[in-house]
Amino acid sequence: MRKTMKDRENRRLKKQQMDEKFEQFQKEIGITFSKTHLLKQAFTHSSYVNEHRKKPHEDNERLEFLGDAVLELTISHYLYDHFPMMSEGELTKLRAAIVCEPSLVGFATEWKFGDLILLGKGEEMTGGRTRPALLADVFEAFIGALYLDQGIDQVVPFLEKTIFPKIIAGAFSHVMDFKSQLQETVQKNGNGSLEYRILEEKGPAHNREFISMVTINGEELGVGSGRSKKEAEQHAAQMALGKLKDIT
Repeated sequence: MRKTMKDRENRRLKKQQMDEKFEQFQKEIGITFSKTHLLKQAFTHSSYVNEHRKKPHEDNERLEFLGDAVLELTISHYLYDHFPMMSEGELTKLRAAIVCEPSLVGFATEWKFGDLILLGKGEEMTGGRTRPALLADVFEAFIGALYLDQGIDQVVPFLEKTIFPKIIAGAFSHVMDFKSQLQETVQKNGNGSLEYRILEEKGPAHNREFISMVTINGEELGVGSGRSKKEAEQHAAQMALGKLKDIT
């Protein structure tokens, strides 16, 4: 009898602790769910449901399916608006880099999603809380839950905190050809001719850093740095595109 009462008390305390974690999480992201069961479902792994069959838990797999589609749409819309010189193929390649598993894991880790995941004991013991595929799925499920709870108008502001700034900062520049975009913009506007120049090389041979400047008709447009001349030029072109956009 005592053991049963103690087990009940332990379960009550665990539930209280998780509820407090979810409340704190909502404060940190600046979003309050009206349907908290959706929020909790987004973080509920199938292994947890399998171990708690007597309770009406639902795992996050359906929310993950929905969240994947919502991410594709919202990110596609953002890229379409912000990179008017990109071709369909370039936009597709960039979107793929943003919604791939490593990127989603990075977003989830930044907001400590792993701390909230409800796992079965076996999954917990084998390190499921930090497993990349699981974290990526949870991020998509969260987006699905947010969409169902508050609609697309709240999904976009969340992405403006988590993903969009990273795109502008060049986190995915390895798949973005800013030099081609800049060349197209200059040709379209008839501004003149572009020239790239390496201003500085510094650091040891195994860890070189290059500083590049791009000019138009001799006037500085942007300066960027990188581990290679090509990367530095891409970052310089990215800065130049931002400057031209502000002017227009």
